Amino acid sequence: MVSVVEVLCLLLVALLWGCTNPFLKRGTEGIENVKRKNKVLQLVAEVKFLFLNLQYLVPFLLNQSGSLVYYFTLATTDLSLAVPVTNSLTFLFTLLTGKLLGEEFGGKRAVGGMFLTMVGITLCVISSITDKEDTGQQNTTQAAL
Repeated sequence: MVSVVEVLCLLLVALLWGCTNPFLKRGTEGIENVKRKNKVLQLVAEVKFLFLNLQYLVPFLLNQSGSLVYYFTLATTDLSLAVPVTNSLTFLFTLLTGKLLGEEFGGKRAVGGMFLTMVGITLCVISSITDKEDTGQQNTTQAAL
């Protein structure tokens, strides 16, 4: 059965990934103005631009901390639940954070998509809980025989 801690960890990962995406986008503004003569110097200059820019670095580090939580959560969580739940919720948190920052939302279709995503996540969680309970009942029945 999926534990509350696992679900909260997946929610935290989605929150960290989704909420940092719009800030990462903002932090990269101006990188197109970095110009160097060869490709190696261009790459070094762009990396320097990003990692000396706190508007990029702070969201990047938060985003990467979400990846660490995800990595450790995958050790105990079923992949068929972890991947769709985390990726779907990341998308929702990205849309909502972008809207709070004044980005275009997408209108009624985006709201409909978010609703369908939430229905899908709910079905995944319910299915995961039901599968675990059914497996547990089958094991106890077989042990009694």
